[in-house]
Amino acid sequence: MKVRSLQGWFVLGLLAASLAFTGAIQAGDIYNESADGSKQVADALALAGKDGKRVLLQFGANWCPWCHKLHSLFETDKDIAARLKSDYVVILIDVNKGRNSEVDSKYGHPTRLGLPVLVVLDADGKQLTTKNSGELEEGNHHSPAKVLAFLDKWSPKK
Repeated sequence: MKVRSLQGWFVLGLLAASLAFTGAIQAGDIYNESADGSKQVADALALAGKDGKRVLLQFGANWCPWCHKLHSLFETDKDIAARLKSDYVVILIDVNKGRNSEVDSKYGHPTRLGLPVLVVLDADGKQLTTKNSGELEEGNHHSPAKVLAFLDKWSPKK
């Protein structure tokens, strides 16, 4: 989840350190395998409503190389990172070994399309779209232009 203030980053850092210490997140993992996806969505919707953002769910698993590639692009491409920061609350929903199956079911089983898969919600929780991330690929990576076009298309109108 994205946090705006330095205090928020500090708290997020403490949370990550705590999860790493307890074994919930291992080095190199991007998905918290012990997180309750329903709670993640509820928390993200609360933030999105307060900040006028959309919620971007990225369903995936730590073993998934394309999940890591997409997550890395989200963090390293300055235009994509800026769009995500300004318009979205991003959460990673772990679906390894059937985890968070109720969240997958609630949004029409997007994981049937493969991993990672993206779902965009408005601040009220209404599902706006589901995106097979394979459509955002170009060769052995995700196309920054395709990803940015997708994010722009579903950003809240300001």
